[in-house]
Amino acid sequence: MKYIYNLSEWLSKIIGINAGYIYSTLSTIILFTIVHYVKKFIGKLIKKVDDEKKEFNYYQKLNIIVTIISFIAVIIIWEKHFENLITLISFVSAALTISLRDIIYNFFCGIYIKTKKIFQIEDRIEINGYKGDVISIGSLNFEIIELDMDEYEGQSTGKIITIPNSQVFTYPIKNYNKAFKYIWDEIKINVPLDCDLPKNKNELYRIINSNEIIKAIPTKMKKQVHNSSANYRLYFNKYDPIIYTKVKDKYIELSIRYLMHPKKSRFIKSNIWNNILIAYKNGNIDLYKD
Repeated sequence: MKYIYNLSEWLSKIIGINAGYIYSTLSTIILFTIVHYVKKFIGKLIKKVDDEKKEFNYYQKLNIIVTIISFIAVIIIWEKHFENLITLISFVSAALTISLRDIIYNFFCGIYIKTKKIFQIEDRIEINGYKGDVISIGSLNFEIIELDMDEYEGQSTGKIITIPNSQVFTYPIKNYNKAFKYIWDEIKINVPLDCDLPKNKNELYRIINSNEIIKAIPTKMKKQVHNSSANYRLYFNKYDPIIYTKVKDKYIELSIRYLMHPKKSRFIKSNIWNNILIAYKNGNIDLYKD
Protein backbone atom coordinates (compact mmCIF):
# COMPACT_ATOMS: atom_id res chain seq x y z
CA MET A 1 0.00 0.00 0.00
CA LYS A 2 2.94 2.33 0.72
CA TYR A 3 4.18 1.98 -2.86
CA ILE A 4 0.71 2.77 -4.21
CA TYR A 5 0.49 5.85 -1.99
CA ASN A 6 3.94 7.09 -3.11
CA LEU A 7 3.00 6.51 -6.76
CA SER A 8 -0.24 8.42 -6.20
CA GLU A 9 1.66 11.38 -4.71
CA TRP A 10 4.07 11.41 -7.64
CA LEU A 11 1.27 11.26 -10.25
CA SER A 12 -0.64 13.97 -8.37
CA LYS A 13 2.26 16.39 -8.78
CA ILE A 14 2.48 15.63 -12.50
CA ILE A 15 -1.19 15.70 -13.56
CA GLY A 16 -2.58 17.94 -10.82
CA ILE A 17 -5.30 15.57 -9.56
CA ASN A 18 -5.87 14.96 -5.87
CA ALA A 19 -3.63 12.11 -4.67
CA GLY A 20 -6.56 10.53 -2.79
CA TYR A 21 -8.52 10.03 -6.02
CA ILE A 22 -5.47 8.59 -7.77
CA TYR A 23 -4.84 6.23 -4.84
CA SER A 24 -8.44 4.98 -4.89
CA THR A 25 -8.36 4.56 -8.68
CA LEU A 26 -5.12 2.55 -8.60
CA SER A 27 -6.45 0.43 -5.70
CA THR A 28 -9.60 -0.29 -7.70
CA ILE A 29 -7.58 -1.35 -10.76
CA ILE A 30 -5.43 -3.65 -8.62
CA LEU A 31 -8.58 -5.05 -6.95
CA PHE A 32 -10.21 -5.97 -10.27
CA THR A 33 -6.94 -7.44 -11.57
CA ILE A 34 -6.65 -9.72 -8.52
CA VAL A 35 -10.36 -10.65 -8.74
CA HIS A 36 -9.96 -11.50 -12.44
CA TYR A 37 -7.08 -13.94 -11.84
CA VAL A 38 -8.64 -15.48 -8.73
CA LYS A 39 -11.87 -16.01 -10.68
CA LYS A 40 -9.89 -17.52 -13.55
CA PHE A 41 -8.10 -19.90 -11.15
CA ILE A 42 -11.35 -21.02 -9.48
CA GLY A 43 -12.89 -21.41 -12.95
CA LYS A 44 -10.18 -23.94 -13.84
CA LEU A 45 -11.03 -25.94 -10.70
CA ILE A 46 -14.73 -25.87 -11.63
CA LYS A 47 -13.84 -27.15 -15.12
CA LYS A 48 -12.72 -30.40 -13.51
CA VAL A 49 -16.30 -31.17 -12.42
CA ASP A 50 -17.67 -33.94 -14.65
CA ASP A 51 -21.34 -32.94 -14.30
CA GLU A 52 -22.16 -30.10 -16.78
CA LYS A 53 -25.21 -28.99 -14.80
CA LYS A 54 -23.20 -28.69 -11.57
CA GLU A 55 -20.43 -26.89 -13.46
CA PHE A 56 -22.93 -24.31 -14.77
CA ASN A 57 -24.46 -23.79 -11.31
CA TYR A 58 -21.01 -23.35 -9.73
CA TYR A 59 -20.12 -20.69 -12.34
CA GLN A 60 -23.38 -18.84 -11.62
CA LYS A 61 -22.70 -18.87 -7.85
CA LEU A 62 -19.08 -17.81 -8.43
CA ASN A 63 -20.23 -14.81 -10.50
CA ILE A 64 -22.67 -13.74 -7.77
CA ILE A 65 -20.07 -14.07 -4.99
CA VAL A 66 -17.39 -12.21 -6.99
CA THR A 67 -19.84 -9.39 -7.82
CA ILE A 68 -20.85 -8.95 -4.16
CA ILE A 69 -17.25 -9.00 -2.88
CA SER A 70 -16.09 -6.56 -5.59
CA PHE A 71 -18.98 -4.20 -4.84
CA ILE A 72 -18.21 -4.15 -1.08
CA ALA A 73 -14.49 -3.69 -1.72
CA VAL A 74 -15.09 -0.74 -4.07
CA ILE A 75 -17.31 0.91 -1.44
CA ILE A 76 -14.55 0.53 1.16
CA ILE A 77 -11.89 1.93 -1.21
CA TRP A 78 -13.97 4.97 -2.21
CA GLU A 79 -15.62 5.57 1.17
CA LYS A 80 -13.65 8.78 1.90
CA HIS A 81 -14.73 10.33 -1.40
CA PHE A 82 -18.43 9.52 -1.21
CA GLU A 83 -19.45 12.98 -0.06
CA ASN A 84 -17.78 14.66 -3.04
CA LEU A 85 -19.05 11.97 -5.40
CA ILE A 86 -22.62 12.43 -4.16
CA THR A 87 -22.33 16.18 -4.77
CA LEU A 88 -21.15 15.50 -8.33
CA ILE A 89 -23.83 12.90 -8.95
CA SER A 90 -26.56 15.32 -7.82
CA PHE A 91 -25.77 17.55 -10.83
CA VAL A 92 -26.08 14.74 -13.38
CA SER A 93 -28.64 12.46 -11.72
CA ALA A 94 -31.55 13.73 -13.83
CA ALA A 95 -29.70 13.12 -17.10
CA LEU A 96 -28.51 9.70 -15.93
CA THR A 97 -32.00 8.72 -14.83
CA ILE A 98 -33.39 9.45 -18.29
CA SER A 99 -30.52 7.90 -20.28
CA LEU A 100 -30.15 4.84 -18.04
CA ARG A 101 -33.86 4.36 -17.31
CA ASP A 102 -34.15 1.12 -19.28
CA ILE A 103 -30.94 -0.27 -17.78
CA ILE A 104 -32.12 0.50 -14.24
CA TYR A 105 -35.57 -0.91 -14.97
CA ASN A 106 -34.10 -4.14 -16.40
CA PHE A 107 -31.74 -4.44 -13.41
CA PHE A 108 -34.56 -4.34 -10.84
CA CYS A 109 -36.69 -6.65 -12.99
CA GLY A 110 -33.74 -9.07 -12.89
CA ILE A 111 -33.81 -8.98 -9.08
CA TYR A 112 -37.55 -9.65 -9.21
CA ILE A 113 -37.07 -12.65 -11.52
CA LYS A 114 -34.45 -14.19 -9.25
CA THR A 115 -36.26 -13.57 -5.95
CA LYS A 116 -39.76 -14.54 -7.11
CA LYS A 117 -38.41 -17.37 -9.31
CA ILE A 118 -40.89 -16.65 -12.13
CA PHE A 119 -38.74 -19.02 -14.15
CA GLN A 120 -35.39 -20.72 -13.64
CA ILE A 121 -32.61 -22.17 -15.76
CA GLU A 122 -33.93 -25.05 -17.96
CA ASP A 123 -37.58 -23.98 -17.63
CA ARG A 124 -39.56 -23.92 -20.88
CA ILE A 125 -41.30 -20.57 -21.23
CA GLU A 126 -43.21 -18.47 -23.75
CA ILE A 127 -43.22 -14.65 -23.68
CA ASN A 128 -44.12 -11.99 -26.25
CA GLY A 129 -44.36 -14.52 -29.07
CA TYR A 130 -41.05 -16.20 -28.24
CA LYS A 131 -40.83 -19.74 -26.91
CA GLY A 132 -37.78 -21.57 -25.65
CA ASP A 133 -35.79 -23.13 -22.83
CA VAL A 134 -34.10 -20.70 -20.44
CA ILE A 135 -30.30 -21.07 -20.62
CA SER A 136 -29.16 -18.02 -18.63
CA ILE A 137 -30.56 -15.26 -16.39
CA GLY A 138 -28.47 -12.09 -16.15
CA SER A 139 -28.75 -8.74 -14.40
CA LEU A 140 -30.25 -6.98 -17.44
CA ASN A 141 -31.61 -9.78 -19.63
CA PHE A 142 -32.21 -13.49 -19.90
CA GLU A 143 -31.54 -15.88 -22.79
CA ILE A 144 -33.59 -18.71 -24.24
CA ILE A 145 -32.75 -21.25 -26.90
CA GLU A 146 -35.59 -20.81 -29.38
CA LEU A 147 -38.21 -23.44 -30.15
CA ASP A 148 -40.71 -23.37 -32.99
CA MET A 149 -44.18 -22.32 -31.87
CA ASP A 150 -45.92 -25.71 -31.83
CA GLU A 151 -47.93 -25.84 -28.60
CA TYR A 152 -46.05 -28.75 -27.02
CA GLU A 153 -43.82 -30.37 -29.61
CA GLY A 154 -41.63 -27.37 -30.37
CA GLN A 155 -38.24 -28.40 -31.67
CA SER A 156 -35.13 -26.33 -31.03
CA THR A 157 -34.11 -24.00 -33.87
CA GLY A 158 -30.63 -23.62 -32.38
CA LYS A 159 -31.04 -19.83 -32.16
CA ILE A 160 -30.37 -18.03 -28.87
CA ILE A 161 -32.75 -15.12 -28.13
CA THR A 162 -31.78 -12.39 -25.65
CA ILE A 163 -34.82 -10.84 -23.95
CA PRO A 164 -34.74 -7.76 -21.65
CA ASN A 165 -35.77 -8.54 -18.08
CA SER A 166 -38.38 -5.75 -18.20
CA GLN A 167 -40.58 -7.85 -20.49
CA VAL A 168 -41.71 -9.91 -17.49
CA PHE A 169 -43.71 -6.81 -16.39
CA THR A 170 -44.94 -6.03 -19.90
CA TYR A 171 -46.09 -9.42 -21.22
CA PRO A 172 -47.68 -12.54 -19.71
CA ILE A 173 -45.33 -15.49 -19.24
CA LYS A 174 -46.33 -19.05 -19.99
CA ASN A 175 -44.14 -21.39 -17.91
CA TYR A 176 -44.36 -25.08 -18.82
CA ASN A 177 -42.41 -26.21 -15.74
CA LYS A 178 -43.41 -23.96 -12.82
CA ALA A 179 -44.60 -25.82 -9.70
CA PHE A 180 -44.39 -29.19 -11.47
CA LYS A 181 -42.62 -30.62 -14.52
CA TYR A 182 -45.56 -32.19 -16.28
CA ILE A 183 -48.46 -30.89 -18.39
CA TRP A 184 -51.54 -32.43 -19.97
CA ASP A 185 -51.43 -33.41 -23.62
CA GLU A 186 -54.01 -35.01 -25.92
CA ILE A 187 -54.10 -37.19 -29.01
CA LYS A 188 -57.35 -37.36 -31.01
CA ILE A 189 -58.35 -40.58 -32.76
CA ASN A 190 -61.35 -40.83 -35.10
CA VAL A 191 -63.20 -44.15 -35.31
CA PRO A 192 -66.34 -45.13 -37.29
CA LEU A 193 -69.80 -44.61 -35.74
CA ASP A 194 -70.64 -48.31 -36.06
CA CYS A 195 -67.36 -49.63 -34.62
CA ASP A 196 -66.96 -51.76 -31.50
CA LEU A 197 -66.30 -48.78 -29.22
CA PRO A 198 -65.30 -50.70 -26.02
CA LYS A 199 -62.81 -52.78 -28.04
CA ASN A 200 -61.20 -49.66 -29.55
CA LYS A 201 -60.99 -47.86 -26.20
CA ASN A 202 -59.53 -50.91 -24.46
CA GLU A 203 -56.81 -51.16 -27.13
CA LEU A 204 -56.01 -47.46 -26.82
CA TYR A 205 -55.80 -47.79 -23.02
CA ARG A 206 -53.45 -50.73 -23.48
CA ILE A 207 -51.22 -48.69 -25.81
CA ILE A 208 -51.11 -45.57 -23.65
CA ASN A 209 -50.54 -47.49 -20.39
CA SER A 210 -47.77 -49.58 -21.94
CA ASN A 211 -45.65 -46.46 -22.43
CA GLU A 212 -43.10 -46.58 -19.61
CA ILE A 213 -42.62 -42.79 -19.51
CA ILE A 214 -46.35 -42.05 -19.21
CA LYS A 215 -46.87 -44.86 -16.70
CA ALA A 216 -44.34 -43.39 -14.25
CA ILE A 217 -45.63 -39.80 -14.33
CA PRO A 218 -48.90 -39.88 -12.25
CA THR A 219 -47.08 -40.83 -9.03
CA LYS A 220 -44.45 -38.13 -9.61
CA MET A 221 -47.13 -35.57 -10.45
CA LYS A 222 -49.07 -36.25 -7.23
CA LYS A 223 -45.90 -35.70 -5.20
CA GLN A 224 -45.05 -32.43 -7.00
CA VAL A 225 -48.58 -31.07 -6.61
CA HIS A 226 -48.46 -31.93 -2.91
CA ASN A 227 -45.08 -30.18 -2.52
CA SER A 228 -46.48 -27.07 -4.24
CA SER A 229 -49.64 -26.89 -2.11
CA ALA A 230 -48.14 -24.26 0.22
CA ASN A 231 -47.70 -21.79 -2.66
CA TYR A 232 -50.46 -22.72 -5.11
CA ARG A 233 -54.06 -23.83 -4.90
CA LEU A 234 -53.74 -26.80 -7.24
CA TYR A 235 -56.18 -29.61 -7.60
CA PHE A 236 -56.50 -32.50 -10.06
CA ASN A 237 -59.10 -35.20 -9.61
CA LYS A 238 -57.38 -37.57 -12.01
CA TYR A 239 -53.75 -38.21 -12.86
CA ASP A 240 -53.97 -41.40 -14.92
CA PRO A 241 -54.59 -41.36 -18.70
CA ILE A 242 -58.24 -41.10 -19.72
CA ILE A 243 -60.10 -41.32 -23.04
CA TYR A 244 -62.99 -38.92 -23.70
CA THR A 245 -65.69 -39.71 -26.25
CA LYS A 246 -67.37 -37.21 -28.56
CA VAL A 247 -69.78 -37.99 -31.40
CA LYS A 248 -69.25 -36.02 -34.62
CA ASP A 249 -71.44 -36.05 -37.77
CA LYS A 250 -69.78 -39.03 -39.41
CA TYR A 251 -67.44 -40.49 -36.81
CA ILE A 252 -66.60 -40.78 -33.11
CA GLU A 253 -63.75 -38.66 -31.79
CA LEU A 254 -61.69 -40.28 -29.02
CA SER A 255 -59.43 -37.87 -27.12
CA ILE A 256 -56.60 -39.57 -25.23
CA ARG A 257 -55.56 -37.27 -22.38
CA TYR A 258 -52.37 -37.99 -20.46
CA LEU A 259 -49.58 -36.33 -18.50
CA MET A 260 -46.19 -35.86 -20.08
CA HIS A 261 -42.99 -33.83 -19.86
CA PRO A 262 -43.17 -30.99 -22.42
CA LYS A 263 -39.63 -31.66 -23.62
CA LYS A 264 -40.50 -35.27 -24.45
CA SER A 265 -43.82 -34.62 -26.17
CA ARG A 266 -42.74 -35.38 -29.73
CA PHE A 267 -41.01 -38.61 -28.77
CA ILE A 268 -44.01 -39.81 -26.75
CA LYS A 269 -46.54 -38.95 -29.48
CA SER A 270 -44.44 -40.67 -32.12
CA ASN A 271 -44.28 -43.81 -29.99
CA ILE A 272 -48.05 -43.80 -29.38
CA TRP A 273 -48.89 -43.25 -33.07
CA ASN A 274 -46.54 -46.06 -34.13
CA ASN A 275 -48.35 -48.44 -31.80
CA ILE A 276 -51.77 -47.21 -32.98
CA LEU A 277 -50.82 -47.89 -36.61
CA ILE A 278 -49.57 -51.36 -35.70
CA ALA A 279 -52.85 -52.05 -33.86
CA TYR A 280 -54.79 -50.80 -36.91
CA LYS A 281 -52.91 -53.14 -39.25
CA ASN A 282 -53.58 -56.03 -36.85
CA GLY A 283 -57.29 -55.24 -36.83
CA ASN A 284 -57.39 -54.17 -33.17
CA ILE A 285 -58.38 -50.54 -33.87
CA ASP A 286 -60.89 -49.22 -36.42
CA LEU A 287 -59.67 -45.87 -37.75
CA TYR A 288 -62.24 -43.69 -39.54
CA LYS A 289 -61.43 -43.06 -43.22
CA ASP A 290 -63.34 -40.20 -44.87
